[in-house]
Amino acid sequence: MSDNPLLEPIHGITLEDYSAACAKMGSGLSEADIAKALGVEVPVWQEANLLWPERMKQDETFHIVTLFGQYFGQADQHPKFSNLKAAVSAEGGANTDRIKSDKSFYEELEVARQVAYEYGLDGAQWIADKYGITLGDFQIAASNWNAQIHQDIAADFEGYNERQAAYKAKYQQLFADAQGGNVADDIEF
Repeated sequence: MSDNPLLEPIHGITLEDYSAACAKMGSGLSEADIAKALGVEVPVWQEANLLWPERMKQDETFHIVTLFGQYFGQADQHPKFSNLKAAVSAEGGANTDRIKSDKSFYEELEVARQVAYEYGLDGAQWIADKYGITLGDFQIAASNWNAQIHQDIAADFEGYNERQAAYKAKYQQLFADAQGGNVADDIEF
């Protein structure tokens, strides 16, 4: 494993287990589902769920947090969780698969989520309601697309910003229409 004592398993639950479990809980699995997949009782999972964040706070190098993010993004490949999914509609399942395989779809929904927050809505809940994509699955997709999006920005900053602006305009119009317009729509200068 590692010579870092902060990376030692807690009650047999490794950082990789913990990270994948967190992702799957964000995708709708219960603590009981998580504990069963890990082969522990719920109170053992709950204690590990309290202790891993404490270890992250102790790690001044941020190595544990970095690994957590990496493992979180790979939750679908974790052997204890790879076939374990919360019940979702067929459309939600298809959209979840799409957000993990279609970067443009992810980028559009990331902007939609942010615009929803600007309009006073819970953006993550709006995505879940409209597309059936849970916050955990959205964050897994974000983790997986992050490096590629940074490369895209470096390669074509202007094109990236134009796409983002188009998505933003689209969703500003959608949310404004749903709320009966923007506050200042009737003001003329």
